[in-house]
Amino acid sequence: MKKIKINRLFTAILLFVLSIGTAVAGDKDNSAEPLIDKAIITIEQMLNHPKYGKDIKLRMKNAKAVFIAPQIFKGGFFIGGEAGKGILLARADSGEWSYPGFYYFAAASFGIQFGAQISELFMIIKTGKGLNAIMKNKLKFGGDLSAAIGYMGEGIEKSTTTNLNIDIMVYSIAKGAFIGASIEGAAILPDNDLNDIYYDAKTSSKEIIIDGQHSNQQADKLRMVLTKF
Repeated sequence: MKKIKINRLFTAILLFVLSIGTAVAGDKDNSAEPLIDKAIITIEQMLNHPKYGKDIKLRMKNAKAVFIAPQIFKGGFFIGGEAGKGILLARADSGEWSYPGFYYFAAASFGIQFGAQISELFMIIKTGKGLNAIMKNKLKFGGDLSAAIGYMGEGIEKSTTTNLNIDIMVYSIAKGAFIGASIEGAAILPDNDLNDIYYDAKTSSKEIIIDGQHSNQQADKLRMVLTKF
């Protein structure tokens, strides 16, 4: 009973964080194209980062997929959270990258924490298990993991997994001050409305990312940037 109450509390906080983040970021019909343009900038910044740019380039050679969130808004006063929008692309066996699926990112955190922060998030999904964890909305940071996750960057806790046997590697560039955060859980959920608008069809993340049933030429530049690897 106690566990059920805690899960309900976490879910409520997560939804609250998500609603605030999307309100701050703006949830307009035309928000897809700026998000893709910002994602390209995030990739370039990550690749040229003095501390872990080389690590990213090395891991990208065998990446199954990537998740890019150009703006994650983070804030808290004892109970905090992060929220923003991101895009997910998968790489086929041929090396060709899929068209992007649009997602929400939201995380709740607990502990002594104060402040506000904006960060850029870049995930390299190394395995089919890691991609499946995101596609089936099972990705969590902390607690019971459905995929082994490693961390590198500013504003993110040090990895508790080895870098050799991970499914997803997370990189972060943070701006602002945030003290004492402890990420306990996160959710990456499909933005179905934005997907439908961008591809002008009733669709799903699987149809876009895995099945390749939809396309939009505006995203070709992003796909070309990733194809370099």
